[in-house]
Amino acid sequence: MFNDIGPLELVALAIIGVLVFGPDKLPKVIQDASRFIRKIREFSESAKEDIRTELGPEFKDFEFEDLNPKTFVRKQLMDGNDDLGLKEIRESFDLRKEVAEVTDAVNGRETAPAVEAKTGVSGAAAVTAANGSAGAPDLLKKREQPTKTDHPPFDADAT
Repeated sequence: MFNDIGPLELVALAIIGVLVFGPDKLPKVIQDASRFIRKIREFSESAKEDIRTELGPEFKDFEFEDLNPKTFVRKQLMDGNDDLGLKEIRESFDLRKEVAEVTDAVNGRETAPAVEAKTGVSGAAAVTAANGSAGAPDLLKKREQPTKTDHPPFDADAT
């Protein structure tokens, strides 16, 4: 309940408690507050137990924390049963491969599957063959400047 209260905050609360209630009444106030918190917890637990018994035996594993949407989604997605095929989708999505393809495109190299289709060579040899080819565009090379008579394309929808 008080997991996010630090030691400095506890000292500040104690000082405020002493100033507000006085040193002689403070133990009684703390005792009353702890008794009140204990009764609230007991009431909450009994209400949860009553709901579980009213729902029946099919809901014996029901947890109230599952009503939180984040917890529910996390439990459904990370659980062992995979009815939607999310595990296959997660495994088929390879971010490293896609980043490598983008890097190769920016550096002017062809990706391994594209070279494989052209040359019949697979793997690292395909990438080496692609880098050595003269047909690969050099994206880092400065482009020619347009002449003054060239106008930029006109897009009527954009204006």
